[in-house]
Amino acid sequence: MHEIGVRSKDVYEMILPAVDMFEDGSDLVIILDMAGFEKESIKTRLSENFLTVSAKREKIEKDGMTYWEQRPLSIRKKIPLPVKVSVGEDEEIKAKYDNGVLTVRLPMKGVGKVTVE
Repeated sequence: MHEIGVRSKDVYEMILPAVDMFEDGSDLVIILDMAGFEKESIKTRLSENFLTVSAKREKIEKDGMTYWEQRPLSIRKKIPLPVKVSVGEDEEIKAKYDNGVLTVRLPMKGVGKVTVE
């Protein structure tokens, strides 16, 4: 039983976190489920075609018997971007982490909002 738990945790570390990605106006929005990780442990890196997100958490020590352990201790997700994003050298992209969900908004290159008056 322990072997199954270890193997399933390895699989979850490989495929998680779950990702949603959509356009919102002139932004590409990427939402990742990062439950169980502290905001300070989350690292992001934006390159030309990818957003890389990684995080680590400490293993919780328990006094009693552990029957199942699937939550990943670390994740590293390299997300291919479907569109070009606009990132200047002086421009800082910010993300928001709230209730275990990381939301990253990236301005899309060559796309702008049109205000109708």
